[in-house]
Amino acid sequence: MADLHDPLPLASGQVLRNRLMKSALSEGLGDTSQGPDHRLVELYRRWGTGGFGLVVTGNVMVDRSHLGEPGNVVIEDDRHLDGLSRWAKATKDGGGLIWMQVNHPGRQANPLATASQPVAPSAIKMNVPGWQAPRELTDDEIENIIDRYATTASIADAAGFDGVQIHGAHGYLVAQFLSPRTNRRTDRWGGDPEHRMRFVLEVVRRARAAVSPGFSVAIKLNSADFQRGGFTEEESRAVIAALASEEVDLIEISGGTYESPAMEGRPLVTSASTQAREAYFLEYARTAREAAGDVPIAVTGGFRTEAAMSDAIRSGDCDVVGLGRPTTVNPESADSLLTARKDKLTVPDASLPLPGWLASTGRAKSFLSALELQWHNTQLHRLGAGTDPDPTIGPWITALRLLKNNGVDAFRRRRSS
Repeated sequence: MADLHDPLPLASGQVLRNRLMKSALSEGLGDTSQGPDHRLVELYRRWGTGGFGLVVTGNVMVDRSHLGEPGNVVIEDDRHLDGLSRWAKATKDGGGLIWMQVNHPGRQANPLATASQPVAPSAIKMNVPGWQAPRELTDDEIENIIDRYATTASIADAAGFDGVQIHGAHGYLVAQFLSPRTNRRTDRWGGDPEHRMRFVLEVVRRARAAVSPGFSVAIKLNSADFQRGGFTEEESRAVIAALASEEVDLIEISGGTYESPAMEGRPLVTSASTQAREAYFLEYARTAREAAGDVPIAVTGGFRTEAAMSDAIRSGDCDVVGLGRPTTVNPESADSLLTARKDKLTVPDASLPLPGWLASTGRAKSFLSALELQWHNTQLHRLGAGTDPDPTIGPWITALRLLKNNGVDAFRRRRSS
């Protein structure tokens, strides 16, 4: 029976020193040339000394013409190799592994950061006010994007990162190809589930071919996108089985899209047992076990107590526990839990006390979601500046910063990685 302290060997030959992972959070700390800012290096130095077996970066973009949000790091070539190497080394000096999350936003390209028209498998606009309709990708463009993933992976390898995590969740481009709701193509990239999964399988294969032996290639995948006519749990398990045949090193389970409430890290409905066990996607992970075969499964979202994390590992429901937002105020989370200095991670409530009639409106929900992300982003930026988190920062100060930085766009949903 496994334990949080136990190492985990991967297909690549790498070994996680324990079962705790700092999961991806979008940092917004790229510099003006879209390379890693010195604050990003300092932030990951802090997380690197936090005791995690694995640290996964926020989403690094493969194309500077299509960004997920302002401040994204972009890797198209080796122009930022020195800065990337400092980023990797700062994390690895703490003793754990670091994987770079690589991504293309597709139709979710942020209008605050991208002048180009978004691209997608099909020209289906997001159901979010103010976002531009995408145009449908050509076959040649799809091939080019797949090669971009491989290029980014090869540069991450050269810079000293230990692996890459392909972002296949949260409604980004990989997820758009997988979902029949956003992929209406009738060529080799669309149609039945086998054709819709061709894109992600090619991304994994070419990334693997571009890197050295011993470099990990992993994936973050939706359990479902929680939308009518969208990507289902049954289809997700089929994709997991196909990815397992490609010998990916780890599958992280998440859920939702930018248009659905699960994008906040919570599915629409969870059973009482799931709520009691804290982890939002643990029930699905249990059903995905058979499809995954020998590939380890990570679950992120909702974990707060050492007891729940240990139970998830000991029961075999997952192999790795991912921690996201708790690490913004507890950068040493893993070490605190593993040494029993803490048995629970606390995350302050950053919400505004709005009246019920207002809080239930779509605009208010979007604003409150953005407010929560802004609060955690503020903590990340404090860590990057070399100062400690400040859990006492209030929601009103955060709201003013959000409005100052985004104006009316503060009322659009934002997302984590």
